[in-house]
Amino acid sequence: MMKVPGFAILAIVAVSAAAAPTPLVTTELTVPGPQGPVAGTLVDPDGKGPAIVIIPGSGPTDRDGNNPLGVKAASYRMLAEALAARGIATLRADKRGLGASKAAMADPSAVTIADYAGDAHAWAKLIAERTGRRCVWLLGHSEGGLIALRAAQDPSGLCGIILVAAPGRPLGTVMRGQFRANPANAAILDAALAMLDAIEAGRQVDPATLPPPLDKMFPAAVQPYMIDLLSYDPAKLAASVRLPILIVQGERDTQVGVEDARALAVAAPRATLALLPGVNHVLKLVATDDRAANRATYGDPTLPIAPAVIDTVAAFVTMTR
Repeated sequence: MMKVPGFAILAIVAVSAAAAPTPLVTTELTVPGPQGPVAGTLVDPDGKGPAIVIIPGSGPTDRDGNNPLGVKAASYRMLAEALAARGIATLRADKRGLGASKAAMADPSAVTIADYAGDAHAWAKLIAERTGRRCVWLLGHSEGGLIALRAAQDPSGLCGIILVAAPGRPLGTVMRGQFRANPANAAILDAALAMLDAIEAGRQVDPATLPPPLDKMFPAAVQPYMIDLLSYDPAKLAASVRLPILIVQGERDTQVGVEDARALAVAAPRATLALLPGVNHVLKLVATDDRAANRATYGDPTLPIAPAVIDTVAAFVTMTR
């Protein structure tokens, strides 16, 4: 591991291709939800290597990393398959109230970050009980990184956390930057900023007063969750974590920036920071800074996950024991 001022940078050694991969063995599991089971898929190649719970990003994102809002990148499924080839187990699940976890609760918006953190701990505990592992890693992608940070406030049963494309600033700050960065938002920018001000202050906004598409993006049902979400400061959470932390950030991510990764690393100076050239928010390689080309990768399930993501995560959980 190399050191640079202020941060630890993981030195990645690519693993050469070996023999033809063996078929993946998957196990469908559940943990209790508030009204019914939360469902997930365990991929455990040998029962001995490190194990990781993959925590999905925002919205109706499923266990594979897809959602009905135009994301078909299958990033979590690809990550699980690639890590299995390195002897690393993963558990990825559908959120409460969605997909195969639909019976867990009637309203998938009636949740908190603490609820999701509790689910992550439940999965880690189940894996430990089934396999005899001493501890389990949490990997949070995007908003899932905030959930991993919240879960790590209770370190019991956890090896450490991996924050992939995770916000390092309060989500209200990140969202303001996203709205401002897209010229197409000029007509709705003032309304969007005013709405975020209200949500941060704990006040709901009548969607009928919002211009399209804000009225559909922030319906009344999701605003209590948004109020909870925007109340967290990821850097403050990171500063209080006493477990190993890996921060992974793609340099062509147009949703969460390198400044977020650096903010997390400053808050947790013992963390390991890996900045990956050419990698975007859905963990795919993008050859140019063209926003349209970047966005096109979100809907392409044939495009493989960036090898550097796999190498970085695998090296960290294997070396940090």
